[in-house]
Amino acid sequence: MDALAAVTKHARALLPERAVITDRARLRTYDCDGLTHHRVVPGLVVLPETAEQVASVVAACARHRVPFVARGSGTGLSGGALPHAAGVLIVTSRLRRILAVRPADERAVVEPGVINLDVTRAAAPYGYHYAPDPSSRQICSIGGNVAENSGGAHCLKYGFTAGHVVAADLVTPDGDLVTLGGEAPDAPGYDLLGTVVGAEGTLGVVTSVTVRLTRDPEAVTTLLAAFPGTDDAGAATSAIIAAGIVPAAIEMMDALAIEAAEAAVACGYPPGAGAVLIIELDGPAADVHAELATVTRLCASATELRIAADAAERELIWTGRRSAFAAVGRISPDYIVQDGVIPRTALPEVLRAITTLAADTGVRVANVFHAGDGNLHPLVLFDAAVPGQEDRAEDVSGAILDLCVTHGGSITGEHGVGVDKAKYLPRMFTDADLDTMQLVRCAFDPAGIANPGKIFPTPRLCGEIPRTHHAATEPPAAAEIF
Repeated sequence: MDALAAVTKHARALLPERAVITDRARLRTYDCDGLTHHRVVPGLVVLPETAEQVASVVAACARHRVPFVARGSGTGLSGGALPHAAGVLIVTSRLRRILAVRPADERAVVEPGVINLDVTRAAAPYGYHYAPDPSSRQICSIGGNVAENSGGAHCLKYGFTAGHVVAADLVTPDGDLVTLGGEAPDAPGYDLLGTVVGAEGTLGVVTSVTVRLTRDPEAVTTLLAAFPGTDDAGAATSAIIAAGIVPAAIEMMDALAIEAAEAAVACGYPPGAGAVLIIELDGPAADVHAELATVTRLCASATELRIAADAAERELIWTGRRSAFAAVGRISPDYIVQDGVIPRTALPEVLRAITTLAADTGVRVANVFHAGDGNLHPLVLFDAAVPGQEDRAEDVSGAILDLCVTHGGSITGEHGVGVDKAKYLPRMFTDADLDTMQLVRCAFDPAGIANPGKIFPTPRLCGEIPRTHHAATEPPAAAEIF
């Protein structure tokens, strides 16, 4: 019996028949995440319903040296949940219980398959919400958010997932179930929780997450400002931050992204706008009122300024932005979603460079992004049915990441590295940097079975990684050791 067959036999004895998938037609359902141009049919899919079942499956994988990949809702955009052809895909969508909501402690305990927005729905009766809000919050799962350290529009003010996770239960790559973090605000020892959040499933499988809840603000005001172009919108963004105002969100969309959103959801953005900003202010009513006056003044170059009169108008404004990625399918049969970061002050220069790049290559690029923290999401459009277009789109996509790095930014802000950006990681880090990161991975997973092939461009076996790059020729004298 080969290794995968042995794990399959174990899974069948452990789980209900419907929770073990081996039929190739059904396996194809899981051959990619949201990044559809990378596809691999998994060797086996299991859908456990408890942490103990996850641990048992992982232990079997460890015993037989079979790779495994954790997957939640499958909405990732970097290929981070791409299956392994000879491995096990552990789907956590059935671990979807909200175990506790404790408003007095400002905490909720949830399983990894819980949908992001459902945490807010559970906390809402108590006057709380869960702050990290990816555009896919209606379908993305908390486990995936933890894996990718996901962001969202309101992370400008409230921070990314890492700032809202206080504890997690983790199945390690050898099948042990451990708890990381806890209720104490500054627990002693290594910050293993901080290491696991954003590790893209390469250090184990999260089976429970304790998240921080945020009290609902007293007042919320949402503005939609239309500008002649992205330069004006970028200048207004910088001016608002420079004035000492930290809005809950500042989002920007260019003309092409606006066109797509209108075609998809008829959001009613000002016709003819070269760019729009969505600015949301929240907090004490007096503070919001004062900030609104300042923001209105700093958006003097806007051709139109709308202030949402109620929750319904606010939701309509946000609908256009949240639909942007999917909406681009209305104007292009295929597209690449990129995810780079630049300093906020570099926005005008980088956006002009992207416009020039698009014009020179004949590849259209729609821009929609978190303007407040410089997190770009260029959507590179192409038609895979036309020979050569996909290759040109890939080249443009890579050139945009180069622009980000050149301007002091990053190749990813919230979508992760996965398989899609692994080849770009050396543009940010030296070999020594990458080897040091690999040492952490090897400490958790020396066999290399947890989500292999992700993040690192040329993964080595753990025994091949040099552990000292600048080692002293002799150990220090005893008196020098403290």
